[in-house]
Amino acid sequence: MKRQVRTLASGIHFGEGPRWRNGRLWFSDFYAHCVYSLDLAGDLRVELKLEGQPSGLGWMPDGSLLVVRMELRQVWRRWPDGRFELHADLTDHSAFMCNDMVVDAQGRAYVGNFGFDLGAALAERGPAGVMADHPTTVLALIQPDGSVGDAAPGERFSFPNGAVITPDGQHLILAETFGGRLTQFDIGEDGSLTNRQLFATTLPRLPDGICLDANGAVWIANPTAPECVLIAAGGEVLEVIPTGDLNCYACMLGGPEGRHLFMLVAPGTGPGKTPGGKVLVAEVDVGRAGWP
Repeated sequence: MKRQVRTLASGIHFGEGPRWRNGRLWFSDFYAHCVYSLDLAGDLRVELKLEGQPSGLGWMPDGSLLVVRMELRQVWRRWPDGRFELHADLTDHSAFMCNDMVVDAQGRAYVGNFGFDLGAALAERGPAGVMADHPTTVLALIQPDGSVGDAAPGERFSFPNGAVITPDGQHLILAETFGGRLTQFDIGEDGSLTNRQLFATTLPRLPDGICLDANGAVWIANPTAPECVLIAAGGEVLEVIPTGDLNCYACMLGGPEGRHLFMLVAPGTGPGKTPGGKVLVAEVDVGRAGWP
């Protein structure tokens, strides 16, 4: 089925971490160093201006906004009264920059990280070389009080990136970008992850940002191609939505019925580029589920 895709916003640099909240799409822009929000009429607002790159976003039960600060390898918290303070330091539970994050109903946050200097590795060995051989890393778990541990002790991941939590709060699905797969875990009472299983292989596509629909399928943004792809458990490709001439790096379901699929696209990932990124939107058949 061919979907109608429209441009909701343009002129951004590189959008990541989209989240739907209170009638607006919130997202980070790496190179504008901003957190924006956007409504379905295209009204774009600066919600937070930072020094350095923001990435994953989420909210605590009290309405506090959590923001991943990539180079600092920290998560900061903007309280409802406007205070903006360090929430958790991830330097002992990450390697190189931190990236995407999902926050559950209790305020526990799961945060991925690069695991290595991606830009240097790509320059030295190219995409094929990095895919074939790269360091693995851990996934961080931040408790509501800001204490940090390994989410899945003993487990290592190939560029842990986007993550979703099922509506019952019992399972987490993680995008391992350079593993070309979606990996599922059981969530324990303390938030720890066990019983690692393969949810789906995505190759030749790579999963970057992801979101979950009410049928239990996962939309993946494919950073190597101009497309957003719906994948069922087991790996069946249910739908592909082309994103024009720009590759897709993040996606989120939202809108009044949860059936608006927002797709964040960009001409590339490096700083200093002309801001050619966009937020695209299409209406799909099945609405959003779970977290984020």
